[in-house]
Amino acid sequence: MRLAQQVAIVTGGASGFGEEICRQFAAQGASVVVADINASLGEKSVAALTAAGHQAIFQRTDVTQTADMAALVAATLARFGHLDIMVNNAGISHANQPMLQVSEAEFDRIYQVNVKSLYLSAVHCVPLFRRQRRGCFINIGSTAAVRPRPGLTWYNGSKGAVVLITKSMAVELAPDGIRANAINPAIAETPLLTTFMGAEDTAANRARFTDSIPLGRLGRATDVANAAVFLAEPSSEFITGVCLEVDGGRCI
Repeated sequence: MRLAQQVAIVTGGASGFGEEICRQFAAQGASVVVADINASLGEKSVAALTAAGHQAIFQRTDVTQTADMAALVAATLARFGHLDIMVNNAGISHANQPMLQVSEAEFDRIYQVNVKSLYLSAVHCVPLFRRQRRGCFINIGSTAAVRPRPGLTWYNGSKGAVVLITKSMAVELAPDGIRANAINPAIAETPLLTTFMGAEDTAANRARFTDSIPLGRLGRATDVANAAVFLAEPSSEFITGVCLEVDGGRCI
């Protein structure tokens, strides 16, 4: 068991990358806190994990609200007694479209969910990790931060912030024994697929994206979850500040 006796929070843990990260963490022995704004999906996810014999709880969380993030950490400690891994996976995008067609309200919401959430995560996890002299942040970025696609300008910018924040966290928090890494997935088969495409999910529309990926397919949630297990496990204790592209070669 690569994550035995570890406790992990996964935001956006009820679907997509987050749900699979929870599943793979639990399979490797971790106790998992599924944090999501969607209570019905979150409770369903936890029910599946516990039915499989894993330790898991659900905590409804709006990652843009400091009170919710504080309650998330408190619920984790109340149930499991400690926290080792914080996965900042919750994220949203605007639809693929010309940059000036994105409304101000959409812009604000994207940066609240994709960027402010990292700040709030740090506010409520770093003091705990400092007391423990250990802790691991895994922030889910995107290849959009490295090789941006047109039509996603403001989303691309939010993920660029994730990458730079991750590197800066790694440098600043290293003396406290705290690691911070990011995963940059390529476009993948998740609930956000049609949002990134800006069109319906058809073979022709998929081909527009897979043609830019040398390994010739879209990403899968398991690709990202497997990378998260690697970055979270204790044997990766000397890895920090890495932004790992899980992209089938798209960023080469």
